[in-house]
Amino acid sequence: MANRTQKWPENKIGKYYVDTTCIDCDLCRQTAPANFARNSEKGYTYVVKQPQTPEEESCCGQAKTECPTDSIGDDGVD
Repeated sequence: MANRTQKWPENKIGKYYVDTTCIDCDLCRQTAPANFARNSEKGYTYVVKQPQTPEEESCCGQAKTECPTDSIGDDGVD
């Protein structure tokens, strides 16, 4: 389970975030490309945009469910 006290500072403020357990597997970026981006210099993913449509919300939820390291949380602060 993701820990919001360990989330990457680049995460856009809001419900979803990625924490420091991310292994940069690319799954969330494929599932919700509008919402997740890669820090290529340091090798991890973060939330670049909070979901704004039902489709984006669904994709972010799917990415969270499928994350192999449970690095995506949905209990962030708005």
